[in-house]
Amino acid sequence: MLYSAALLIYVDPAMKFVVKLFPEITIKTRPVRKLLTKQLSTNIRNVLLRISSDVRVKNGWDAIEVYTKGSATETLNDDVYDALTCIPGIAYVNRVREFELGSFDDIIKNTLTVWGDALAGKTFVVRVKRTGKHDFKSTDVERYVGGGIRQQSQARAVDLHNPDVLIRLEIRDDRLMVIDRRRKGLGGFPIGGADSTVSLVSGGFDSTVASYQMIRRGIRTHYLFFNLGGAAHENGVKEVIYYLWKKYGSSHRVKFVSVPFEGVVEEILEQVEDRYMGVVLKRMMMRAANAVAQKLKVDSYVTGEALSQVSSQTMMNLRLIDEVADRLVIRPLAVSDKQTIVDQCREIGTASFVERIPEYCGVISRKPNAACKRNDLLAAESAFNLEVLDAALASAKAESIDEMDWQPTEEMEQALNERLKPESAVVIDVRHPNEIEQAPLDAGDHEIIQLPFYSLNRQFKALDQSREYLLFCDKGVMSKMHALHLSDAGFKNVGVYRKAD
Repeated sequence: MLYSAALLIYVDPAMKFVVKLFPEITIKTRPVRKLLTKQLSTNIRNVLLRISSDVRVKNGWDAIEVYTKGSATETLNDDVYDALTCIPGIAYVNRVREFELGSFDDIIKNTLTVWGDALAGKTFVVRVKRTGKHDFKSTDVERYVGGGIRQQSQARAVDLHNPDVLIRLEIRDDRLMVIDRRRKGLGGFPIGGADSTVSLVSGGFDSTVASYQMIRRGIRTHYLFFNLGGAAHENGVKEVIYYLWKKYGSSHRVKFVSVPFEGVVEEILEQVEDRYMGVVLKRMMMRAANAVAQKLKVDSYVTGEALSQVSSQTMMNLRLIDEVADRLVIRPLAVSDKQTIVDQCREIGTASFVERIPEYCGVISRKPNAACKRNDLLAAESAFNLEVLDAALASAKAESIDEMDWQPTEEMEQALNERLKPESAVVIDVRHPNEIEQAPLDAGDHEIIQLPFYSLNRQFKALDQSREYLLFCDKGVMSKMHALHLSDAGFKNVGVYRKAD
């Protein structure tokens, strides 16, 4: 059985978050565990500092203390809670109320201040985890406190096996922590605790989910895109990947590399026999990935291929594709079915973007060969002029993902705004408060409210829904992404605001 250690997250004197480490971290050797815990504390700092510039992190063996100066607002607590659940390496996040330990009667009183109202008419059980030296056992606390709560509340009964309410208490030396909420974390390992890789992305379900799984495993993941559809295709893919990175991997900066592949496809269509086109295209992508991986100094690359999903993904053809790879090829989805992949894409929030990207097919064979023979494939490929591939690589563009040069797809933005009356809409500035202070928005006659992007999805529903809203950020990227998500969630009164030139 694996037991979780904890990271102690301080937000204000009355509210804390206890973050449980992913169990596989706790069974590592002492040096490895120490390294991973330190990396996780650094990642937490990097992410939370984007929410509040006043966050402080103190590392430890069993606990990492994170706190803000002054009294944190409930909104800040919620934003911190949301952010923690999206950081790889965390199994659970417990929101707790902390008190001085005191006597058993004090424990009853303090526990009831948190749980009293929720117990009316319900069964419950008390579970205690204890750290430090005490003259009592955890079971002593469970029996005494459970009995006291039963007498002093309107709870129906104690149920040790199937309670309506589970009350978790943690005693750490002379402190009592009453857990009042628990949310599941992302799991996996902290990014930066393992090697880096580059993921071959198309903007579709498969490559997006494969990339997410690598991030969750703690792998710093760069992105390699083969452009088959011009600027519109690249814009759409950048939107998907930016969202994925921003939500789950923003503790580390990574690269987005775009390689224009239309010339490669044209050469294949003109020179390669029809039934070998798909496999040859994948081999050209692998050759390009070799060069990009070398420049990024990584020893592997990732694809979203699943066995037998299409003709180029049979075991025999994948072996021939991998033949030209000079690094490890990782396929996280190799044995996943399509519906499982689509479901996970929805779960992580990227489906809204994926579904809006048109299908750009590299080559379509009339009779694709699902079991190519090596000699026949090499003969078909020999007609391909590799100088075309070299030219594509020479035109490749690498950008830091947080500084990418692109604008949201105009068609999507128009679709968001077409049902609105922009002249009467309220403008919501979703930038970070620091950005707003440095460059206040002038929106003419529009009413402006400030609601940072990390709070928007949660707080939008509290706004007056009889009004229309336009979201604003400097590049138009974050605003459009959140407008899409709100639209998919059923809010039809939201669009994107653009400043007049």
